[in-house]
Amino acid sequence: MEERNITTTTAATESQAITTNAGTQEAAISDERIPGKLIGAIVAVGSLAFIGILTETVMTVLFPQLMREFNVDTATVQWITTIYLLVVAATMPLSSYLNRRFKHRTLFLAAVALAVLGSLIMIVGHAFPVILIARVIQGMGSGVATPLMINIILEQSPKSKVGRLMGVGSLVITVAPAIGPTVGGAVSSILPWRAIFVIVIPIILLVSLPVGLKCVEQHRPTEEARLNSLQFVSIVLALCGLVMFLNQAGVAVSAAVSGGSATVSAVFAVVSLIVGLGALLFFGWSSKRSFSPLIRLGWLRDPMVLLHLIAYMLLPIVGIGFGYVITNVAQLSLGTSAFLSGALVLPGALIGAFFAPVGGMLYDRFGPVRPILGAFFAAICGPILLLVFSMRLTPVTLAGFYFIFGFGYSLGFSNIMTNALRNIAPQFMPDGNAVFNTCLQFGGAAGTALFSTILSVAQAGAGEEGGATFRHATAVGGSWTFATMIGIVAIAICCLIAAFRIGAKRNSRP
Repeated sequence: MEERNITTTTAATESQAITTNAGTQEAAISDERIPGKLIGAIVAVGSLAFIGILTETVMTVLFPQLMREFNVDTATVQWITTIYLLVVAATMPLSSYLNRRFKHRTLFLAAVALAVLGSLIMIVGHAFPVILIARVIQGMGSGVATPLMINIILEQSPKSKVGRLMGVGSLVITVAPAIGPTVGGAVSSILPWRAIFVIVIPIILLVSLPVGLKCVEQHRPTEEARLNSLQFVSIVLALCGLVMFLNQAGVAVSAAVSGGSATVSAVFAVVSLIVGLGALLFFGWSSKRSFSPLIRLGWLRDPMVLLHLIAYMLLPIVGIGFGYVITNVAQLSLGTSAFLSGALVLPGALIGAFFAPVGGMLYDRFGPVRPILGAFFAAICGPILLLVFSMRLTPVTLAGFYFIFGFGYSLGFSNIMTNALRNIAPQFMPDGNAVFNTCLQFGGAAGTALFSTILSVAQAGAGEEGGATFRHATAVGGSWTFATMIGIVAIAICCLIAAFRIGAKRNSRP
C-alpha cells in the first residue's frame, strides 16, 4: 500500500513537472522578443524595396507628361514601366543563388548603389533611351532588395513572430503600388517629375544606408554556389517572353477593335509566347538534371505548396492592377483630375499599411486557415460591390469599395507565402522565396496588361475622350474589369481551400 502511494505521488509529481515544463516552454515562445537589429535591417532593406516599387507605379501617372517631354507615343512610353518589370522579374530568380553565395550586407550595398545610380541617371537624363537605361538599373536594385528583405525575415525572425514580421514586409509589396498613383498625381501637380528622384536619393543615403550598415547581419554561412548561366538565360527569356506576350497581345487586341493594324503586334505576341513557354519548359527540364540548379524546384512537387503559389500569383493581378483601374475609371468615366484619381487609392493603401502586420499576428495566433480565407472572403466583396454599382459609381463609392478590397487583401496576402514556405524544408526557403517573388512580379505585370486591354476594347469606337459616349464606354469597361477581378479572386480562394484540405488530411494521419 505504501509502495502504491509512493508510485502515485511520483507519477503526480512527474505529471506536474511535465505540465510545468510545457507551460514554461509555451511562455518562453510567447515571450520571444524581436531583436532590435532585425527591425533595423527590415527597415533598411525594406525601404529600398519600397522606393523601387513606389517609383514603378508613380511613373504610370506621369505618362502624358513624359510623352510630351520626350515626344513619344503611348506604346513607346509604356516601356518605362514594362522594361522595369522585365528587369525585376529577371533578377528575382537570381536571389536564391545570391543569398547562398554572398553575405546579406554585400547584397544590401549592391542594392543601395544600384538605386542611387539609377535615380541619378533619371535626374540628369534628357533622352528617352537614357531614361530606359536608368529604369533597368533601378529594376536590378529592386530585384535584389525585395527578396533580400524576405530572406532576412525568414532566417532571423523568432518562430512565433514570423507571421507578423512577414506582414510588415508585405507593406512594401502592397502599399507602395497603391500609393504610387497618389504620389505621382501630387508631384505632377506642383513639381517637375524628376523631383521624385531628387527626394529619393537623400532617403537612401541618410536613412537606409546607415541603418543597414549597423543592423544587417549574417546568421547563416555562405556557400560555394555556382551560377548556372544557361538556366539564368532560359528563365530570363521565359519571363521576358511571357511579359512581352501580355503586353503585345493587349496592343494587338486594342488595335484590332479600334480598326487599326494589329498584324505586327499579333505576330510579336505569338513569337513571344512561343519563346517564353519554350524557355520555361527548358528551365524546368534543365533544373531537374542539373547538379547545381539556379533554383531548386523539387519542393514544388508538394501540391499544397503549389496551390499556395498559384493563389499568390493570381491575387497580385487584382491587387496591383487595381491601381491602374481606379485611376483610369475615375479620370475617364467620372471626370476627376489626375490628383484626385490618385488620391482615391489612398484610403485602401492606408488600411493596408495598418492591417498587413495585423494579419501576420492573426496567423501566428490562429494558424493559416481562418486568417487567410476570412481575409479573402472579405476582399472579394470589394469587386462584387464595384460590379453591382459599376454604372452608378461616384468617386466616394469607388474609393469606398476599393477600401473593402484593400482591407481584406492586406490582411491575408503575405500569410500565403508565409504558410507555404513553412511547409518546405529550411534549406529550400531561398528557392521558394525567389519563385514566389518572381510570380508576384509576373502577376502584377499581367494585371496591368489584362485590365488595360479590357478598358481599351470597351472604349474602341466610343468617340473622343471626355465625351458622354466615351465616359459610358469606360464605365462598361470598368464593369467587365470588376467581373474579371471577381473570377480571379474566386479561383485563388478555391486553390487555398484545396491546399488547406490537403494539409488537414496530412495532420489527421496517425
